[in-house]
Amino acid sequence: MAKTTDWAKAFQPLLKKYTKRKHPLDYKNRYQLVVMIILAAQSSDKAINDLAPALFNTYPTFEALSKASPEDLFPYINSVRNFGNKAKWLVELARAVGAEENIPATMDTLTELPGIGRKSANVIIRESGGKAEGIVVDLHVIRVVPRLGIIQSENPATIERTLMEILPQKYWGDIGMCISFLGREICRPTNPKCEECVMNSVCDYYTSQGKGKKK
Repeated sequence: MAKTTDWAKAFQPLLKKYTKRKHPLDYKNRYQLVVMIILAAQSSDKAINDLAPALFNTYPTFEALSKASPEDLFPYINSVRNFGNKAKWLVELARAVGAEENIPATMDTLTELPGIGRKSANVIIRESGGKAEGIVVDLHVIRVVPRLGIIQSENPATIERTLMEILPQKYWGDIGMCISFLGREICRPTNPKCEECVMNSVCDYYTSQGKGKKK
């Protein structure tokens, strides 16, 4: 981990740029948010946005979804990776929760539900305006964090723990998605737009390309 960088200060331009931005999943309420997050694992947000209207037209609430069988959901989600297990998780979750107002609000209670791990719980808490208990680490964060030079790891748990150690809790709720947006738009897998990046002054990758000097 780079110990000479004040990351709370270094991340300010990124936080300023992306903090208010909503998650790319086009959800309309917390019910839709939870369902779409489960479906989105290992699938693109765009793919889930495309299939969601038909699914929610048929199953507009947890109550409606709880009356379905997993097989009933297959025609709506069979283009999604691991759709069989996801259909099972969604029906189990709907029966356990019962109604949108019963969706848990904490890490421990969310991760007890079928199909929801730490990353998904962090997103749900963030999008619901709750107090962050962790930091969202998706595939974009896994790419960007090592490039910045914060830690050389591709392990989500290690990355999350490291970010939580170097940043005050008041930034936890937004920083993961801010890094994710940077990865989607600027710090892409190939041909990253380094010259446009608000983090290039503290970025190891940028320095390694001979384009900047890390402070």
